[in-house]
Amino acid sequence: MVYKTRGVCSREIHFDVKDNKVVNVQYVGGCSGNTQGVARLIEGMDIDEAISRIEGIHCGPRPTSCPDQLAQALKQYKAAQQ
Repeated sequence: MVYKTRGVCSREIHFDVKDNKVVNVQYVGGCSGNTQGVARLIEGMDIDEAISRIEGIHCGPRPTSCPDQLAQALKQYKAAQQ
C-alpha cells in the first residue's frame, strides 16, 4: 500500500501486510535515521500492536509525526479490508 502523509516531512509511506503482520515499511522523505528506525522496529509486528504503539506520537508542535502517520495508514488499510 502507498499512503500519502499529511503534516509531516515524509511524503509517502509504502508497506505491505502479510498474515496480519506489517512488512516492507519504507518512508519517502523525512528524517532518514528516524524513519528507518521506525520501519525496522515495526517490521513483522502485528498490525493492531503496531497501531497501539505508535498512534498519537507528536513531532514537536505538530499534532502528528511520521510514526503516527504510519498508524493512520495501517488503520486505513484495515478499514479497506472490511
